[in-house]
Amino acid sequence: MPPTNHPPHQARVVLYHQTHYHRNNFVSLLPLLTEAADLVPITHLIIAAIHLNDPPGHIHLNDDPPDSSKYDSLWEEVAIMQDIGVKVLGMLGGAAPGSFQRLDKSDGEFEAYYIPLRNMIRQHNLDGLDLDVEEAMSLNGIIRLIDRLKADFGPGFLVTLAPVATALQGRPHLSGFDYEALEVMRGSSIAWYNTQFYNNWGRLESFIDYDAILRQGWRPEKVVVGVLTSPGNGNGFVDTEVFKRTVTAMSQFYRGFGGVMGWEYFNSLPGGEGRPWVWAVGMMASVRSC
Repeated sequence: MPPTNHPPHQARVVLYHQTHYHRNNFVSLLPLLTEAADLVPITHLIIAAIHLNDPPGHIHLNDDPPDSSKYDSLWEEVAIMQDIGVKVLGMLGGAAPGSFQRLDKSDGEFEAYYIPLRNMIRQHNLDGLDLDVEEAMSLNGIIRLIDRLKADFGPGFLVTLAPVATALQGRPHLSGFDYEALEVMRGSSIAWYNTQFYNNWGRLESFIDYDAILRQGWRPEKVVVGVLTSPGNGNGFVDTEVFKRTVTAMSQFYRGFGGVMGWEYFNSLPGGEGRPWVWAVGMMASVRSC
C-alpha cells in the first residue's frame, strides 16, 4: 500500500492555464490578483502544455516554442504570480502523445530529450513540473525522470502527476505504470496527484469515486480532486455550485484534504470568459471553510 508518512498541510487550489490566447486576445492571469480583493485565490498555477518533439531539443508550449515572442506577456505574468507567493509549474504531456515515449528510451536518448527540457525549466524559473502521462510509459522510465528532476533542481522543486481517477483506484487507466508501486518507490519525491475526475474517468457530485481512492490506501493529502471548470473543456462537467458544496463537505469531513484542481482558467464558470477568476475565488473559500 502507499506510504502514510506525509505531513499535514493546507488544502491547495490548483489551476491549469493552457489557453493563453482566445479570439486572438491574450488571456491575462493578473485578474486573479487584482479582482480577488485581499485574497490570492490559488496556491499553484500550472502552465500547459509542454511537448517534446523530434528531433531532440524541439520543444513546444502548445503550438510554439516556449521562448516565442507570443509568450513574452505570459512569462512576465508568471514572474508576478511567483512574486506574490503562487508556485508555478509547467505541465509536460497531456493528450498529445510522444513526450513520455521519448523519455522512456535508452539512457543516451533520455539525455538528448531531457537536457533541453531541463534548460527550458531553468530559463523560465519554474517551481515544478506536472507529469501528465496519457500514454504508455514504464515504471522505471517515470522513476528515472522524477529522480533526474529532483537531482537537478533540488528537494524544493515540485513534481506532481496528473492521473485519471481510476489510476488511484487500482483500475485501468492511461499511463502504463502502476501508481501505487510508484508511490511506494518514490512517494517522497511526489508532492501530490492532480487527479482527473472527468472525461468518463470519475465524477464528483458525490464522494463515491473519491472514497474509492481512499479505500485503496491513499492519504487525502496526496490527492487533489480535479474537475472541468466549464462544459466546454471536456465531458463530465459538474455544476460549479454543486461542486463547491462537495468541496466544502470534503474539507470538513476528510482531515488533510488535498485540495482542488481546475481545467482550465480562461473560461471558468460561473464568471466565464469575462470573469474567469471567480471560480478560483469560490474554490479557495470552500477549501478553507473549516
